[in-house]
Amino acid sequence: MTAGLTARGLVRRFGGIAAVDGVDLAVPPGRVTALVGPNGAGKSTLFDCLSGVARPDTGRVLLAGRDVTRLPDHARAGLGLARTFQQIAVFPGLTVGQNVLIGAEQGRGNTVRGLVGLPARGRAASAAAADRALRLFGLEAVRDWPADRLPTGALRLLELARALAAAPRVLLLDEPAAGLDLAQTARLGTVLRALAAEGMALLLVEHDVQLVARLADAVYVMADGRILARGPVAAVLADPRVATAWVGS
Repeated sequence: MTAGLTARGLVRRFGGIAAVDGVDLAVPPGRVTALVGPNGAGKSTLFDCLSGVARPDTGRVLLAGRDVTRLPDHARAGLGLARTFQQIAVFPGLTVGQNVLIGAEQGRGNTVRGLVGLPARGRAASAAAADRALRLFGLEAVRDWPADRLPTGALRLLELARALAAAPRVLLLDEPAAGLDLAQTARLGTVLRALAAEGMALLLVEHDVQLVARLADAVYVMADGRILARGPVAAVLADPRVATAWVGS
């Protein structure tokens, strides 16, 4: 495949332990792909290798057909890859709107210098991208609030909105439903399906079996650093090995 994100034979070791052990994975455009498995399976380490936070010991990462294995995270972001983190990462001293606008500016390859004004070039496009992200995640009413005033669920949506404002081609989501209530989870599902329909490639790590079953087009199950099963969600969930390794975890 030439579009989306592809991993080929990724290995990441810590001492003598392979946290990621020969992983092949494809995240095609226009689809939601899920990565699931028990705690300690290696999912976060794999995410780090895919996003550029960590470099694999062996193997390759391809973004839209380009080998980005040796590129750091900020360079991959400039090529259209964005991610969120299991631990919410926002700028607590900035407003909700400023947080999302920073995401939009970074997605355009600009550097934000201070809080007084953003680069003039492309400002209108960045503002439009930020406005869309705020609207999609229902954050318009709190755009002028300091981010540290938001409850956990709204903070999670803020991080998602900031990532989306960067207009990525590939979006990696690490437990995006953690801390969300039922209404927020429903909104998340609606937004992610809409993004996939627009052609975005999405990969999410998620422990909510029902959410994965509703949302994902395909699922990879990871255990002990390896891919245990992969394929359409219904078929994978019917695999007894998956029930032991993930659903029963």
